Amino acid sequence: MVTLQTVQANGITQRFAEAGEGPLVVMLHGFPESWYSYRHQLHALAQAGYHAVAPDMRGYGGTDAPEDVRQYTYMYTAGDVVALTAVLGADRFVVVGHDWGSPVASYVGLFRPDLVRGVALLSVPYLPRGDTDVLTALTEALGPNNYQVFFQEPGVAEKLFEADVRKSVLAWLIGISGDAPETTRLDDIDADSALPDYSAQPLPEWLSEEDVAYYTTEFERTGWGGALKWYRTSRVNFELLAPWRRARLVTPSLFVAGDRDPVVNWPGMQVMIENLQDLSMPNLTKAVLLEGCGHWVQQERPDQVNELLLEFLSALPA
Repeated sequence: MVTLQTVQANGITQRFAEAGEGPLVVMLHGFPESWYSYRHQLHALAQAGYHAVAPDMRGYGGTDAPEDVRQYTYMYTAGDVVALTAVLGADRFVVVGHDWGSPVASYVGLFRPDLVRGVALLSVPYLPRGDTDVLTALTEALGPNNYQVFFQEPGVAEKLFEADVRKSVLAWLIGISGDAPETTRLDDIDADSALPDYSAQPLPEWLSEEDVAYYTTEFERTGWGGALKWYRTSRVNFELLAPWRRARLVTPSLFVAGDRDPVVNWPGMQVMIENLQDLSMPNLTKAVLLEGCGHWVQQERPDQVNELLLEFLSALPA
């Protein structure tokens, strides 16, 4: 049984879902999601004898959304995870991250290897801090009208997404899934862009009306501002991460993604994924691309992801 809890940790109220008892596994979601994106994993891990926890990240759901954009850097978001696990009384834990949750999980592993037994990354691999910030690098790869540039100006993307929240939720969930009619382009978006409208189409098998309603209700209540602040920390993160330039993630790790994920298909990304063990994740146990799957890997292919996670967890030292 999954229950929702709230605690005070790292100076904010954090809401999290939890199920089961045993070794702690913390699962971090990305944009635009919530704890709910791990609904299938919470049950599977609990049944396998783990204490499965999925927080709403700061800015989302029932967790606080600070106004100051600087409070969304990895120093704060990784700190949220460490503080939450301390409240839960865990000396050691495994961290799983999807989308924005993936770099947070990676940096928790980098910052606190004394606490982290393993790191599993979904959709976004760990790529070390290099000599160029992510926003600049992405603009060089995708052009000046890419989605992350569009997200930088406060209020602009919020206005677009909040005009019709259900339509916006469907545009993201279906638009970059393996069920999208074609691979969605994220390199040409501006304030006048029309979001793709999937409202009249049947939902893919992995997505129910209940799922869409949950996400829609959450973003209607909170707005999109907190979620979008994550994108406005790119250059601040780059400055703060200078001590970890070229740092490799030495914790035992797993990477799983869909081969139709736009992130996987960014210029140069597939070559980097093929060489993760040499480039950034020397103790990578497995890198898996799921055929026909898009960005929402743990939702689109829950059984396969659960199997891979449980295999990874069972092989970690006690």
